Amino acid sequence: MSRAFRQSFCLSVRSVGSPVPLRLRRPPRGGSLLTGAHCSHGNDPVQPDVHNRAMRLLLVEDDLMIGEQLLGLLRAEGYAVDWVRDGEIADTALQSQTYDLVLLDLGLPKRDGMSVLQALRGRKQTVPVLIATARDATAQRVAGLDAGADDYVLKPFELDELLARIRALLRRAAGRAEPVYEHMGVSINPATREVTANGHPVTLSQREWAVLEPLLARPGMVLSRQQLEEKLYGWKDEISSNAVEVYIHGLRKKLGAELIQNVRGVGYRVPKE
Repeated sequence: MSRAFRQSFCLSVRSVGSPVPLRLRRPPRGGSLLTGAHCSHGNDPVQPDVHNRAMRLLLVEDDLMIGEQLLGLLRAEGYAVDWVRDGEIADTALQSQTYDLVLLDLGLPKRDGMSVLQALRGRKQTVPVLIATARDATAQRVAGLDAGADDYVLKPFELDELLARIRALLRRAAGRAEPVYEHMGVSINPATREVTANGHPVTLSQREWAVLEPLLARPGMVLSRQQLEEKLYGWKDEISSNAVEVYIHGLRKKLGAELIQNVRGVGYRVPKE
């Protein structure tokens, strides 16, 4: 990726009330470009998520500068993100881990992004894939979509547009079109992180949200404790033995005991109405 492209690649960092556009080559005065971003030293092939978040994404981006900014920005939006920087490691991660969405660059070392995508679909894996690349020829976009990508965004892109596309793909994967999930008197808005119960606002912790969102997005589907732990923790994180049970207990107190059912020996579900 050229130096000129990296310098012109624009992202938006959310401030209170409105997004503030920044260029990657100009960090804010007195600090780094993104407060709290996880910075790679360029040696580790995988940058694991060390936060506690909800939907889990795989970021496949070889450019160090762009990858660092996307990693921090996506985590700031509440996603668990694992970052890999070449196609071979991306393919290994997709075979060994479960993700809710893949953000895939095409110009990767060791193995091209198109090859990673074709192998993914060849294994009948249905995880949504959003290609984010500088390859702007119409034929390349058509090839990516025909190979199994669910959406295609060109660099440079606006952060708000990228996040909206991610939310749309996650809704579609959950079998929903509406942007707000409403079920049994509970409403959640993934875009704003607002939660209401019978019309009254409810405050959830990040970890409570991480457990609630995948359950409420798919009423009737049973998720095991391990599946819910994957929403809470990234690679190499130490997992508390009863973390899921603690957050389920907190959600029942705030939203009602009947919202989340325990399926003995299997996991948890939100019942269908």
